[in-house]
Amino acid sequence: MAEIDTAAREQVATAARASRVAARRLALLSRADKDTALHAMAEALEAAAPTIVAANEEDLARGRDGGMPGGLLDRLALDERRVAAVAAALRDIAGLPDPVGEVVRGSTLANGLQIRQVRVPMGVVGMVYEARPNVTVDAAGLGLKSGNAVILRGGSAAESTNRALVDVMRGALEGQGIPADAVQLLEGGRDAVRALLTARGLVDLIIPRGGAGLIQTVVTESTVPVIETGVGNVHVYVDAAADLDKALAIAVNAKTHRPSVCNAAESLLVHEAVAQDFLPKVLAELSGAGVVLHTDAASGEAAEVAGIAHTEATDEDWDTEYLALEMAVRVVPDLDTALDHIREHGTGHTEAIVTEDRAAARRFTAEVDAAAVMVNASTRFTDGGEFGFGAEIGISTQKLHARGPMALPELTTTKWIVEGDGQVRA
Repeated sequence: MAEIDTAAREQVATAARASRVAARRLALLSRADKDTALHAMAEALEAAAPTIVAANEEDLARGRDGGMPGGLLDRLALDERRVAAVAAALRDIAGLPDPVGEVVRGSTLANGLQIRQVRVPMGVVGMVYEARPNVTVDAAGLGLKSGNAVILRGGSAAESTNRALVDVMRGALEGQGIPADAVQLLEGGRDAVRALLTARGLVDLIIPRGGAGLIQTVVTESTVPVIETGVGNVHVYVDAAADLDKALAIAVNAKTHRPSVCNAAESLLVHEAVAQDFLPKVLAELSGAGVVLHTDAASGEAAEVAGIAHTEATDEDWDTEYLALEMAVRVVPDLDTALDHIREHGTGHTEAIVTEDRAAARRFTAEVDAAAVMVNASTRFTDGGEFGFGAEIGISTQKLHARGPMALPELTTTKWIVEGDGQVRA
């Protein structure tokens, strides 16, 4: 690995030290203080919406000129409605219970010692993500509520937007007497990112959020602990015992509701017992919604008969997170084959089964290794807001510390507090 530029190391070290000072202040704030600050941030964002949208248009123009795909442009785009939505997310966070100080467990020992395990902030959290300006606001809000300072490194595609958002939020924090360095935006090139990833001892946690390439880079290059998030090669499996009306609604919603996000379905698996009845309907509706279909032999034959455009699926298609209006379709002979397909190609994010057979549903939920498993529901529900957590920091696809939608509790660690009255160990 090439040596990291000294200036980049110094830039990150300076930012991280300032974050640590801010984090010490945040850890002492009451819930009321934090909630008041969150409301102030929300109001400031709404007041600055025209400025934020203008900055976002600069980024969108560069993206369009550079040939950015439509799905990524959608993720990048902010209008006044979306600014209002991210402001509303901050208010939602303010309404959530404060995890800091929560007693996880405790007891009084026979010798009179009182012990309890309580939630405390992580400290300094680094976020590395791509063209998702809403992440900038969500991370700042969740960081504040959980008592953590955040260092944000968004993608260069959202440079102007992120700068505008962070400037507004820092100003709101200062107006509440809270250090502005509780929220910092890291700028600079690749060396700045690498310096953040290797700032062990100054940064407590790194959370990457984006495509497979970004996440893999962070996981392999970081010496700071990482929570891996987000790559979603998501499947909907329509079982032999499926209610086909439910299956149609779920498959179409899972793919088309918002195709550019990680909980959108990328592959549709259909049991051969219902394929003849189901495929013409679902392929027609997906195609009518603009979905490009990549089919195996059996589903391709159904598409041909129905006069629906399609291409032959390749091995690469089964492993692709399209993040766009594209979907791979396969007919499977049984539940076992569907489970095998998901084991081979899934990414541990979200998987769904549509079935009225309780035994099949139990097998699916028990055998699928994923952070979220849906039964007769769209994969689009894997989301911190939909789960009632408020805004999420990301969706963890790993198994240690956090799994699935991550919100406030997942941004804390714990501390053991032991109170005695002079006890000594014999």
